[in-house]
Order: sequence, then C-alpha cells, then structure tokens
Amino acid sequence: MTISRNTKRWCALTYIGLCIGYAIMVVWVLPWWTPGLAALIWLALGYGFHWGHPRQRATQRKALPWSLLPLLLWWVYIYLDDSFGQLDLGAVIFHLQAGIEENGSTDRQIAGVVYALAAIVMLAAVTWLVRADHRWRLWERVLSLFLLAFNPLLFGLSLRGASVIDDDASWLNDHYQPPEIMASPSRPLNLIYLYMESTERTYADTERFGDAYEDLAKLGQRGVVFHGVKQLDNTGWTMAGMVASQCGVPLIPAGLMHDNQFEPLSDVLPGVDCLGDLLQERGYHLTYMGGASTRFAGKAKFYRGHGFDTVLGRDELEDKAPEGYINDWGLYDDTLFDLAEKHIRKLHDSEQPYAFFGLTLAAHPPFGNPSQSCIDNQGPFDGTDILYSVKCTGWLVKNFIDRLDAEGLLDNTLIVVASDHLSMKNSAWEDLIAEERENTLIMLGNDLHARVIERPASMIDVMPTVLEAMGYTIPDHRAGLGVSLFSPSPTLVERYSLEEMNRRLRDENRLQERLWNGVN
Repeated sequence: MTISRNTKRWCALTYIGLCIGYAIMVVWVLPWWTPGLAALIWLALGYGFHWGHPRQRATQRKALPWSLLPLLLWWVYIYLDDSFGQLDLGAVIFHLQAGIEENGSTDRQIAGVVYALAAIVMLAAVTWLVRADHRWRLWERVLSLFLLAFNPLLFGLSLRGASVIDDDASWLNDHYQPPEIMASPSRPLNLIYLYMESTERTYADTERFGDAYEDLAKLGQRGVVFHGVKQLDNTGWTMAGMVASQCGVPLIPAGLMHDNQFEPLSDVLPGVDCLGDLLQERGYHLTYMGGASTRFAGKAKFYRGHGFDTVLGRDELEDKAPEGYINDWGLYDDTLFDLAEKHIRKLHDSEQPYAFFGLTLAAHPPFGNPSQSCIDNQGPFDGTDILYSVKCTGWLVKNFIDRLDAEGLLDNTLIVVASDHLSMKNSAWEDLIAEERENTLIMLGNDLHARVIERPASMIDVMPTVLEAMGYTIPDHRAGLGVSLFSPSPTLVERYSLEEMNRRLRDENRLQERLWNGVN
C-alpha cells in the first residue's frame, strides 16, 4: 500500500509537534495535556505555512539534515531531565567513571529504550520534512545552531571545559581545612549513621505531604534537628551525599584526564582524609551496610579506601534475605535492618569502639520500594505513591532505633539520621519543587538535649558537626570545607551564599586535583 505525501506530511508534523510539546512539559514541569496543545499549535503553523505540502518543492539532494545530531543531544537531555528532575552533569560523569554495573533502575533502562525509539522516529520525521520542503532545508541549518547553543547538556560541558582552562581556580582549595583531631574524649563514642535514600526534610510540610514525615518528626523531638541544610552542587546523588557528609567536600568528578577511560576508577577520593580515616586511626571498627550492590558508583572502593573494615551490600547479603524477597536494587529495608541489628549487637559486645553506616532503599525515586512490613503496617501500596515509601522509611528507621534502644545497644552512642541527598524526580515532584527544599539531619544520644538548630548550611558541614557531637576537638571547628553546626563559626554557605558556592565549584581545579591525587 502506497502512503500519499499528504498523509506522510500530517503524520510527520503531528509527531514532531507532540515531541516538542513533550519536551516543553518535561523541562518546565507542565500539565500532561501540554504535548497535545503544543501539537495543535504546531499543526496550525504547518497548515498556515504549508509545511511539507505537495505543492512545495522538494530538495534535490537527499542529504541528512544538519539538525539530527543537535536534536539527538536534546533527546539525551530530556531523558536525563525526565529521569532525575534536573541535569546533574557531575553525576553523569562520575557514574561513568566509577562504574554503573549492578544498578537497580530497571524502569529507567526501559524508559531509555522507549526514548531511543521515540527519538529515531522523530529524526525520521524531521528528515522527511526537510527533504519534502526546500524551505526547511534552509531553516533547519539555522535551527541547528540554536539547538546546540541552548542545550543545557552542552552548556554544562562548556562550563566544565572553561574551568579546565582557568588554572588559577583555587578558591575552594584555599578554604579547605585538612581534617584533624586535636583532642579526643576520655571514652570514645560509638557512631550509628543512617542514610535515608532521598528522604529530605521538605516532606515535613504536612500541608503538602500529610503524615509522610510523621515518624521522623517524632524521632527528632528526642534530639537535635538541623534546619537549613541545603544541597550544594556535586552533592546530589548517593555517593556524592556520602562523600560530602563524611569528607567535607563536594564530589567533583576526577577530571578530563579520566573521562575517557574504559575501566572504573581504581580509587575514590584518595587525596583527602574522611571520617572513616580519622576514626580508624583511633581504633574504631568501621562497617558499611546497604541493600544495593557496593559495586555501583564505586561505593566499595570509597569505603575500603577510607578505613572501613566491613563493606556489605547486595552481593554479600542476598543469601541472608528471605527467598525471593529482593527488589531491583537489592534487599528490602526491613531485611537490611534485621541484619544490621544483629551486626550492631556483635559490635557492641566486642567492646571495641565502632562506627556503623547504613543506607536505606525504600524511598528511591520515582516510586520507591516499600518493605512488606510497611505494607502490613500502612496498608496496600499503589505502586506509584512516593509519599507511602517516604513514610515507610521513617517508620522503619524509628522502629530500628527503638529496638536498639530497648536492647541497651545505644549506650555511649551517637545516632545520625540523615537524607543522602534531595530526592530526584518522583511522583510528588511538582509539590516538592514548589517551595525551598532542604536535607534531613537529626542527631540523637551523647546527652544531646532536644532542640532545633537553624542556620544556612550544606552537607559538607556534617563531618565537623559529627566529630564535635562525638566529643572530638577540631581546629577552628572546621574540617574539609565544612564548619560544625554546633559552633558559632559561620559556614561557607552563610558567608558566601549557596549560589556563590555553586559558581565557585564550576571554576574549581585545585580542589579537584587534591581529591583525586593518586588515582591511576
């Protein structure tokens, strides 16, 4: 069957219009009907200007349009924006460097295939239009320049490339204070640090999110709650949040000299000391435990390279989970907490000071992976409500701490409950981005009296804050780029603003060289 040129015309124009509308909807977070409206406007323009009409002269040469590569790059950007809510070029580069095997983002992998097919169809439609209408052959060359100039993906790369040329960019490095302990408490405290995947304090707003944060709010009434902990660039994914809170620095990727390598990085931040390094020197037994694979994003290399004795993830723990009770990422959180309780009991009985770091999975975007125990407690999960998963996280964390406390395992122990980073795009995204956002940071134990500390800060301030909460004395209340939030000293965010810090990050070279000094 032969398809008429007029039929091809309207099919091509309609599909291009829908793609344009979808891009607008994703980038500007507009309603679901945006693609339909954009397609109607596009079709009206096509009708008025007779785009692709049989009477229009076709191009003589069947060359490929110039705009195909720029359009393809826009599809890459839209995919990243749709997946994560905003482009984080540092995250993309770091994960390519550190390794992306064993990730649990099956839904995004499927989405990637769908995006690729949709992009191919659009490129075919654009090619037909350019060949069918000689005017578009001229217009699309100019359009190609605009597509390249205004693609945020390329804009980020150009900024990064400019920072490589600027050899004098050392502002952050000049503010860096190598972590050091000047005096220790007579009796060292144990440390339990629980990272809650994407469970930011923004969810505490009951008007927008109901009771999703209720259990964490109750937990905070027993200790110190920090308000105002913002997200600095290069701290917005799990590994970066861990680095920021344990090393006092943002996770700046390794640099152009490593961007093209085909093997993952041999080490993660070997050039700086982190919390694990300091505690190891003081005789601590250090453990990391998470439900996902530690091979993903270099977690095992980071922890083993910074003093940790035990690093456990999906590969090491999967056989201890109930048969078949595994999600795309790994162990469910109720299984993880059961195993963590047993491990902490052994650490407690050893009478050696210890630090335990754990990472939950329940609230991982876009919808979460709530445990069966949460379903038993909260009722059925609809499969899409991230607030259900956030509430699950808070309930499990509070229940875990209560169990440890009931067993007497929290004596002489500092507990830190914190988000690893702000959530990426999820089912509550429009409400999340409607107001200012901030991370969760709660500390319990060590005779900390209940109160709220509110001040502008970021996750790089967590490391010195934890050290002082554990009774250690550090020079000028500083470690890395961070400042203890228990001290009167201003944080860098207080002194210079978050925007200025992010601007400095884009220009920084010296700190990057310090972080990765020694990487093969």
